[in-house]
Amino acid sequence: MKRLLIRYRLREGAEESWRQEIARFVEALDTDPDVRGKISYRVIQVQGSSEYYHLVTAADDEAIKMLQSKEFFSHYTSQNKLVAENGTEVVPLEVIDETAFQA
Repeated sequence: MKRLLIRYRLREGAEESWRQEIARFVEALDTDPDVRGKISYRVIQVQGSSEYYHLVTAADDEAIKMLQSKEFFSHYTSQNKLVAENGTEVVPLEVIDETAFQA
């Protein structure tokens, strides 16, 4: 499993349209036959803030490569660059330990 954290601060006034972009991207992940079931993607906003965090889990490197080859991924990442106040930071994560329950 590969895990990433993407973090950024959203530009003022971009929230409604950006949430629509997020919804389209998540739908594409859930419906594209090449990546469906291989990529977990969760978007979290700090309550009352413009801080966003995206938690990504990919089955393997091949799933990531497949995702990166998709037009919907290119579109989404280009839109993310436009709405992120000072760019995005992508942080690779390593799970040290975890509970049996995964929500």
